[in-house]
Amino acid sequence: MFENYSHQGFFDEIFGETGQGRPHYRAVLERLSEMGPEEFARRVALSELTFRNQGITFTVYGDEQGIERTIPFDPVPRIIPALEWDVLESGLIQRVRALNLFLHDIYHQAQILEDGIVPFDLVYSSPHYRREMRGVTLPFNAYTHVVGSDLIRGEKGSYMVLEDNLRVPSGVSYMLANRVAMTRIFPRLFRSYGVRPVSQYPTLLLEQLRSFSPRAISEPTIVVLTPGQFNSPYFEHAFLAQQMGVELVEGRDLLVDDGRVWMRTTGGRKQVDVIYRRLDDDFLDPTVFRSDSNLGVRGLMQVYRAGRVALTNAVGTGVADDKAVYAYVPRMIEYYLKENPILDNVPTWLGWEPEGLEYICKHAEELVIKPVNESGGYGLFIGSQATREEREACLVKVRENPRNYIGQPIISLSRHPSYYFDSQKFEPAHIDLRPYILVGQDVQIVPGGLTRVALKRGSLVVNSSQGGGSKDTWVLHHEERTRMEEQ
Repeated sequence: MFENYSHQGFFDEIFGETGQGRPHYRAVLERLSEMGPEEFARRVALSELTFRNQGITFTVYGDEQGIERTIPFDPVPRIIPALEWDVLESGLIQRVRALNLFLHDIYHQAQILEDGIVPFDLVYSSPHYRREMRGVTLPFNAYTHVVGSDLIRGEKGSYMVLEDNLRVPSGVSYMLANRVAMTRIFPRLFRSYGVRPVSQYPTLLLEQLRSFSPRAISEPTIVVLTPGQFNSPYFEHAFLAQQMGVELVEGRDLLVDDGRVWMRTTGGRKQVDVIYRRLDDDFLDPTVFRSDSNLGVRGLMQVYRAGRVALTNAVGTGVADDKAVYAYVPRMIEYYLKENPILDNVPTWLGWEPEGLEYICKHAEELVIKPVNESGGYGLFIGSQATREEREACLVKVRENPRNYIGQPIISLSRHPSYYFDSQKFEPAHIDLRPYILVGQDVQIVPGGLTRVALKRGSLVVNSSQGGGSKDTWVLHHEERTRMEEQ
């Protein structure tokens, strides 16, 4: 199945430069060799059937062939040794602490702006900066409670943070579903490794949400607020609500009265303490944000500002995952924590800076040009894959609205073998990693995350909406590393 597999030119997760399997992958390679193509293909088909029967889907907007999809599951796990994970965990904790300090600062004293570390104009020109949040006190001074930072590895195998997702990051349900699928279709392989669990995520999330309750009661009322069944990650909203044992609600199920938020139930209305919202700020409250929104709750912001209901994530967090603000995160870490960043950023040129705009225009062929507030891979422009005319058309947009664009070098993302049915062989596919970080009184990270795979041959875009798939991520215990070294 690995005949003619090429590991050259990129950092390969399984194979080293000499073509030998890395020590922590040897048992995987041995098991695949024992299994053979037919048995492996049968188990892959079984995993797809499992996902479909469980309704594990996402939505693709504007697709003529229909919108419901199961995310392609790539059943060869991505394995991360314990010491490697320790560095990632430390770097992510450092990063989210600095980001939360930044968010608290800009909505209160704005000292980092006064000191010239981050420019005033950059923050206040962000469409996600919410003046309604000025002076609002939040539990533990935490703003972004559920974070999904995207990590990549370059040609030399070093990890970098590609972007921070601080508003309503999605994908954690697929991380959990992937693990269940792996333990069912490859039980022997799974048992042969010392893999750290991820199944505790819903419990950790529920405990975190309870800690935000403005009422000091043992069982606060928690709800998951969804835009509805036509939203792309609706399965995830329903899945997490079910796993936590809380209600899944839409805006029409909630109302504001007497300075509090209430949920309509068959037994009468019930006061809501914590809302895990899965819709953007713009749609939360039509009296404050978009007046045409039918998805939110009229009057919600007034109750929120008064501290009578908690929202996860907080309103206004989007200013910190603006891709132009991203370029300043290393400076935030140094400013607030007095530490050097553990994880590097990808080099970034800002269109709103004259020298950055000049560089983007001169080097467009060598860059990925991104709009600063898009997600899901939308609006992404890869200069090397475009014609001269397409590059010029892109640069016209950049010059017209330079604040809205950044440029980054085209990084050869690390690759991992993925199975392709048409060739019945493993071929290299680019991957990234999205760990999930919970921020409350403490910072907690489930060991692993969602490894996303660019299954379209040659593509660098891993998003499911752009044809990407996913695989299970195994973080090993420290004692597993010792056992492998002995072998």
